[in-house]
Amino acid sequence: MDTPNPKVSIIMGAYNCAPTLTECIESLLNQTYTNWELILCDDGSTDQTYDIAEKYAEAYKHIILIQNKKNEGLAFTLNRCLKYAKGDYIARQDGDDRSRPERLEKEAAVLKNHPEFDIVSTGMAFFDERGYWGEMTSAERPQPSDFITQSPFCHAPCMMRRQALLDVKGYSTDRKTYRAEDYDLWFRMYANGSRGYNIPEPLYDVRDDRGAIARRKYIYRLNEAYVRFTGYKRLKLPFKSYPYVLRTLIIGILPGWAYRKLRRKRYRFS
Repeated sequence: MDTPNPKVSIIMGAYNCAPTLTECIESLLNQTYTNWELILCDDGSTDQTYDIAEKYAEAYKHIILIQNKKNEGLAFTLNRCLKYAKGDYIARQDGDDRSRPERLEKEAAVLKNHPEFDIVSTGMAFFDERGYWGEMTSAERPQPSDFITQSPFCHAPCMMRRQALLDVKGYSTDRKTYRAEDYDLWFRMYANGSRGYNIPEPLYDVRDDRGAIARRKYIYRLNEAYVRFTGYKRLKLPFKSYPYVLRTLIIGILPGWAYRKLRRKRYRFS
């Protein structure tokens, strides 16, 4: 039977998010789509994250709070959240960010009305203490070829069919995919027959300092290179794609001015 408003389980790993967690959760409480639950796992925080989350869990029965005994990382934490999730759809949210009021409603409508899609995401807007400063969008209907240059979906604002996610056994906890868990997940889901859609508007706000040029540790670049290499093979992408495996390593050693230029090209600065 077709469910009028399928339940959405939002899974969130939170680590030392005390300064931003209230704003994050309030953005979910203000959603126009009301049939949702939040599974929030405190990933061994050393600040007041758990205490803040506990107050919300006590006040709202559809907010479920769990806790890791130590910091386990995002993939482990999200897989643990999945074990508690009851929804037909699984959505993501990061503890530093905000969802715009219609995010869940618009994403759930895509999955409900388009059975050919197992993944839906949206554009993202970037903000800091001075306000909004840029946006990022992805190809509307990503094809395997779109995986060559970058991850085809923004992970934090995504929503997936629960069964499609379970069919690939959730997130990989292999250390070689650390900090590239989302890219690895999309590769595996597409290799398993899933397809997805990107709503061409920003429905999710990412807290990010416009002046920051912090780089990923080089080990994470190596991990992304591994994910690309194995993913290209999974999707049987042409051999000419493989130089992009090296590209991610080269970016990690670029001088600061060149890195900033690439960053501006990826984000539409306002």
